[in-house]
Amino acid sequence: MTAHPPHRFRSALFAPGNQPEVLKKLPRSHPDLAILDLEDAVPDTQSAKQQAREVAREAAGWLAAHHPEQAVYVRLNAVHSPYFSEDLAALTSELAGVVLPKLERAAELDEALHQLAERGLSHLQVMAGIETVAGVEHAAELLRGPVTSAYFGAEDYVADLGGVRSEAGLEVLYPRSRVAMLCRLAGVAAFDIVVTKLRDEGAFYEDAQLGRSLGYGGKLCIHPAQVGLAHQVFSPSPEEIKRAWALLAAYEEGQQEGRGVISFEGQMVDAPMLVRARAVLAAAEVEA
Repeated sequence: MTAHPPHRFRSALFAPGNQPEVLKKLPRSHPDLAILDLEDAVPDTQSAKQQAREVAREAAGWLAAHHPEQAVYVRLNAVHSPYFSEDLAALTSELAGVVLPKLERAAELDEALHQLAERGLSHLQVMAGIETVAGVEHAAELLRGPVTSAYFGAEDYVADLGGVRSEAGLEVLYPRSRVAMLCRLAGVAAFDIVVTKLRDEGAFYEDAQLGRSLGYGGKLCIHPAQVGLAHQVFSPSPEEIKRAWALLAAYEEGQQEGRGVISFEGQMVDAPMLVRARAVLAAAEVEA
């Protein structure tokens, strides 16, 4: 049985592709997506990359056999890197998808899709990594076809830009917002940036809340403890669900009484509030 991604993506947990015991533990925290990483988490040498390919391929088979409910992706090295073609050997048919990092131009996406098709892997869903200046600039042309999800990589973006990463994060507010907006237009699931403070739950929670407010539906995770926090932030709370039902009930009552405009909790109810309430209930139904 091949695992398929859920309808909603709240968490994507990365683990180094060269550490078999870590890879086998990925399902323990119940991430929506488990990602075997051949890129940043593996040393930049040919021998290390080759070892990771072999380990990841074996781990993918083990996960498919023992945790068929878990959606598993493999993150390859960038299409324009010297490792990409050989990375494709790590992909197997039981995977749910593949991550293409640092995409910058449509030609790179087309080349990757062509090589996947040649290997009979066109069924794999594609996550696009938007994490360079060129990637952000050309994101609209990258979020198409089999691309079903994407993420914004703040650390690589700032390094490519020549900027400085700050606590406030204002230096990535524009690209972070742009990627979320373009994902929305393309109907693509959007994953928000990594939080590198592994033991700081407060920092992760606060940053995830900001990501949600910008329009992201999930968070990249680099530690199992972050998965539960991502699910908490990107899932409707009981209070949100209760309020959404109450708002819609008040609106329906107003409609039946012939009132085009109603007041709810001291606020005038307008179309955006109704859209948000329905979205909350739709999300809750998916996760039920």
